Amino acid sequence: MTAHAIVRQVAAAIDWDEARDTTVEFLRELIRFPSVNPPGNELPVARYVQQVLESAGIPVQVLEPAPDRGIAVARLAGSGNEPPVMLVSHMDVVPAENQPWTTQPFGGELRDGYVYGRGAFDDKGMLAVHMACMLMMKRYVVDAGIHLRRDVILLANADEETGGEYGMGWLLKQHPDLVADAGCALNEGGRLRVINGKLAYAAIQTAEKVQHVVRVSATGSSGHASVPVPDNAITRLARAMAAIGAHREPPYLTGTVRQFFGGLAGTWENADEAHAMRVVEGSAPGNLHRATELLGTTPAFDAVLRAGISPTRLAAGTANNVIPPEAHATINLRTLPGQSLNEVLDRLRAVVQDEFVKITVDSPGEDSPESDAAGPMFLALREALAELAPGVPVMPYLSTGATDSARLRRAGVQCFGLLPFPLPPEDEARMHAADERVSVESVGFGTRLTMRALLGLCLEPLP
Repeated sequence: MTAHAIVRQVAAAIDWDEARDTTVEFLRELIRFPSVNPPGNELPVARYVQQVLESAGIPVQVLEPAPDRGIAVARLAGSGNEPPVMLVSHMDVVPAENQPWTTQPFGGELRDGYVYGRGAFDDKGMLAVHMACMLMMKRYVVDAGIHLRRDVILLANADEETGGEYGMGWLLKQHPDLVADAGCALNEGGRLRVINGKLAYAAIQTAEKVQHVVRVSATGSSGHASVPVPDNAITRLARAMAAIGAHREPPYLTGTVRQFFGGLAGTWENADEAHAMRVVEGSAPGNLHRATELLGTTPAFDAVLRAGISPTRLAAGTANNVIPPEAHATINLRTLPGQSLNEVLDRLRAVVQDEFVKITVDSPGEDSPESDAAGPMFLALREALAELAPGVPVMPYLSTGATDSARLRRAGVQCFGLLPFPLPPEDEARMHAADERVSVESVGFGTRLTMRALLGLCLEPLP
C-alpha cells in the first residue's frame, strides 16, 4: 500500500469532532496557567504537557533552564529513514493587565463559539494542537502498527516572548541533541488569512526580518533652563527623529517576498494591486517603483517590502529646570534577510545631517537563512491545504515579527511558520491585546491541517 493510501486510511479513521473537542479542552486548560513573561513560570505548563502525553505512553523530558522556568520535549520514535519532524510552540505569554478584557484573561472561557484568553492563539493554541496531534499519532499510527519513517518531536518552549535566553537559546546551547537533529520544524509565524469571511490565502513563513536595537544620541549645551540655548540636545534630537520618521527605506526584494506577491496576485480582487504584485514578482512588465509604492499603502505589505524603522523610546534630562547635555531615542530597526544593516544606518545618517547626532547599534540582530519552499514540510502543508481548502493559494512568507525559528534555521533546521487557525483581521488584531480569542471552528481546522501534514510527512508505505 502506498504512503498516500495509508494517509487517507488513517485520516478516515480519525474522529475529527473528537479531535477538535480534545484540542479545545487542552487549550482552555493551558490558558488557565498564568505563564506571563516576565517572569515566565512555564514549569507548571510543562508538567501539564508531560502528564497528558505520558498518560498516553509518550515519553516526555522536562528541562528547567532556571527556577520556575520549564521546557518540555516529547518524542515518538520512527524508523530513522528520514530526519525527525519537530512541532514547536511556546508556553509563555505576554501580560494582560491594564487592558479592557471582557473575560478573565486566564479563565479559558468558552463563549459564543470562541475560546477566550491570553495565549489563545499566541501560542498556547498551537501547543494544544500539537498535543492533540501527538496523541493521535500514537493512537492511530503507532498503536495501530503503522510505521513512521521519521521521529516526531514536540517542543513546548519557554521564554519566546522576551528573546529566548531561557528558551531556544538555552536549549540549543545546553541540549542541542534534543532538537538540532530535526530535518524540518513547524512553528508559529505564518498566517491563514480570512478576508470577507473566506479563507483567502495561506502564508507560510520561510524567513523573518532581523531585529536590531539602534540608539540615536544628540548632544548640546547644558545649563539652567531659565536661559534657553540654541543647541538644546532635546530639540536637536527632535529634529533628527522627525527626519528619520519621514524617511522610507528603498524596497529590498528577497526571493521569499517575490514569491509571496506572485502567489497572492492570482486571487487578489483589486486589478491594479494584482498587477503590481506580478511586477514585484518579476512576471509582468511595469515600473517597479510605482508597484512597490502602490503596495506600500497597505502597512502589512510595506513592512515586507523594505526595512522597518520604528522609534520606541525617548530619554533625556534629570530635572525640570536643567537643560540636559544629552538626549537619546531608541529605534527598533528590522532589516530583511541578506540586507546590510550598515547601509541602512548610512542612509539614516544622511537624512539627519547633524554631526552632533550619533546613530549607533546597541544590540545587533543575527541573520538567518531562508527555509526551502520546495522542502518536504512546505509541500506537506500545501498538500494538506489543497485537501482541506481547495483552491486557496499557498505561498512562502517573510515574517516581520521575530520567532524561535530564526535560531533553529541558524542551527540547520528547515523551519516553517504557520499559525494553523483561519483568522479574520479583527481577531488577529487581538494578538497581545484584550480579548484574545480563537473560534472552535478554527481550532478544529488547525488540528486537522497539522495532523494531515504530519501524516504526509511521516507514514511509510506498507510492503
